[in-house]
Amino acid sequence: MRVVQKSFFEDQAQKMISQDEINSILWSACDTFRGTVDPSEYKNYILVMLFLKYISDVWQDHYAQYQEQFGDDDERIRRRMDRERFVLPKDCDFNSLYHQRNADNLGELINIALDKIEDANKEKLEGVFRNIDFNSESNLGKTKDRNVRLQQLLDDFDNPRLDLRPSRIGNLDIIGNAYEYLIARFASGAGKKAGEFYTPPEVSELLAHLLDPQPGERISDPACGSGSLLIKCARHVGSNNYSLYGQESNGSTWALAKMNMFLHGVDNARIEWGDTLRNPQLIEDDRLMHFEVVTANPPFSLDKWGAEVAPADRFKRFHRGIPPKSKGDYAFIQHMVETMEPFKGRAGVIVPHGVLFRGNSEEHIRRQLVEENLLDAVIGLPQNLFYGTPIPAAILLFRRDKSDSSVAFIDASHEFEPGTNQNKLGEIHIQRIAKTYYERLTDERYSYVATKGEVEANGYNLNVSRYVDTFEEEKEINLASVQTEILNIEAELTQVQNKLMKQLQELGLL
Repeated sequence: MRVVQKSFFEDQAQKMISQDEINSILWSACDTFRGTVDPSEYKNYILVMLFLKYISDVWQDHYAQYQEQFGDDDERIRRRMDRERFVLPKDCDFNSLYHQRNADNLGELINIALDKIEDANKEKLEGVFRNIDFNSESNLGKTKDRNVRLQQLLDDFDNPRLDLRPSRIGNLDIIGNAYEYLIARFASGAGKKAGEFYTPPEVSELLAHLLDPQPGERISDPACGSGSLLIKCARHVGSNNYSLYGQESNGSTWALAKMNMFLHGVDNARIEWGDTLRNPQLIEDDRLMHFEVVTANPPFSLDKWGAEVAPADRFKRFHRGIPPKSKGDYAFIQHMVETMEPFKGRAGVIVPHGVLFRGNSEEHIRRQLVEENLLDAVIGLPQNLFYGTPIPAAILLFRRDKSDSSVAFIDASHEFEPGTNQNKLGEIHIQRIAKTYYERLTDERYSYVATKGEVEANGYNLNVSRYVDTFEEEKEINLASVQTEILNIEAELTQVQNKLMKQLQELGLL
């Protein structure tokens, strides 16, 4: 009886694993590369291995279920497995690679397996692994060192506690959450490169609240990074009745976005690889696609964004003006505005503060956006929210269906949860911003709803401080009271000094 009970409890312990424990195991696996490979590079190896481990465990789980159902009928089992969400060719699963971990050409074997998985799942995975090379000498070192690192990586993922079979962990979100956790940790250590692939979750949450995606709507991010902002907007819908679209210029980051979608259970997202400004890929009938929700955290003040080819843009996205060649902020903004659905489209974009007041062509574009009654709100955010830059940013909101010509200005720059390396927006801050925006509240030292005329009178300068007065007068100083306090302090100091002198005399020190 004791043996049976022990087996039962061991089985339960094996089944029970928390999100935090999975996160911890995965983060520990990064020690294989930490200190020897740049975080912006080794994140790709860790995340690809997590994806491979997950689809391998799902495959194993379903195979075992079909074996139990059909016994030794291999033909029926094979037919069922061929209809799996992801098909794994023979010897390309994680366990097969783990059993070959002592091979001299381990990196090459992993590459071959990933290539075969791509070929077997072309519709979903074509190109996803092409930017990651497990046999790279420049990233992973010479053959001997490379093999040691890859063996350690496989050992880490072979941890019995990292059994990702659905029959064990149940909820798919636990894998998606682990993936997001890793991306966030990589971003926090990736310096300036971090902002290229990740938007902090609370900022994504804020944008989802402000844009309020509804069932049946199409949601787009033209600079989607690893896709976290798109996923937050999708989750806000509250059902699976939505369509996600994204484009990303960096190949390895595009691959992260594709895997991120799959690990969150979003199989029908269309994520394109390419330069949105020079070569937009989200096209329909030879025209730009339109979306009810457009959102992005594009690279701040992108240099060499394509100003030289913008005048000849076949979609005429830059008819309001050509932004400076060294600052692509308004290029992204104009692209997003042009892809808003004509009747109820709305857009939310994160920008550096210079976008609010810089002159020349940017001022002209700003003026046009206000005159066309597209700009709906300007929200100033706290400093040090974003990975890779301590500077404060702002959110610009645009709408096609505005009920009037006002522009809401919100100064949310002073309300945040301070952190050692990074500040955060708390839920209370997100809710206050959203409530103020939707109810068009004017709140002293926090928000103001300006008329179009007021914005025009300010020369179309959108600096929040021009509309929200955050100045606080210093309290009047009562000089008589201060003088009395000084005299009291001096009297107390004299008493202490006299007492100290007396004690020194008693000790014979004076």
